[in-house]
Amino acid sequence: MSIALTKSDKIPWHQGKLVGQKAPLKPPEVWAIRVRLQLANKKRDLTLFNLAIDSKLRGCDLL
Repeated sequence: MSIALTKSDKIPWHQGKLVGQKAPLKPPEVWAIRVRLQLANKKRDLTLFNLAIDSKLRGCDLL
């Protein structure tokens, strides 16, 4: 026996979630990410991150 949900029984996907644009990174957060990437010796990721921050582009736009 299966129970079919009617249109009024469905829960919206965004109920209880924050939707919309995210807040920009603060300078201490940017520096924390840069330091972690440097310590992990991830030159490619650090380069892409720096380019994204400096050019104000998204990561997907850079790739």
